[in-house]
Amino acid sequence: MGNEILELFKEKAEAVQGVISTAETIPAIAAYAVNLTAEQGGKTIAVAGFAPDQLAELLKVLKDMAAAKDIEVLEPPFRPQMHRIHTGLTPASWGIAQTGTLVLHSTEENLRIATMLSETHVCVLDPATIYPSTDELTPLLDAALKENHAAYMAFITGPSRTADIERVLSIGVHGPEFLHIILREEKADD
Repeated sequence: MGNEILELFKEKAEAVQGVISTAETIPAIAAYAVNLTAEQGGKTIAVAGFAPDQLAELLKVLKDMAAAKDIEVLEPPFRPQMHRIHTGLTPASWGIAQTGTLVLHSTEENLRIATMLSETHVCVLDPATIYPSTDELTPLLDAALKENHAAYMAFITGPSRTADIERVLSIGVHGPEFLHIILREEKADD
């Protein structure tokens, strides 16, 4: 992926009030989520959608860091706890540079709840999975939608926003009020 695609993604995501950060390690991602939640006065973090090996490592460090700041890491299922979720911490499947959009593909209800019902969504994106436009991503989307199980596909561009008939913009009415994107830039082995 060219640097210009990454820069375009950042520019477009920031234009719709997304906050872009980088992290090289799982502990750095955990620290970001915990510190942000504490700064916002939140008391819970719901984690969903990560691969089992990443999830195990993330939960191990996240729980210790969160406990030190009196923040609870919620355990799935999230449906009975959906009114309690302050921060949803999830990965994205892909990014679209042209619009600064995150694409999440999942078969898991917990991911949907963490991304839609949290006050703040912190989403981890691998820069290598950012595509210039939806056209280049279409073959992957097509394949994902043809899989033999129920799937959820969300396109997220900035925090939730809506406007009424008088064009009064409201943020966070139908979803997270804040969107933070962590670009996972893994350190090359020396």
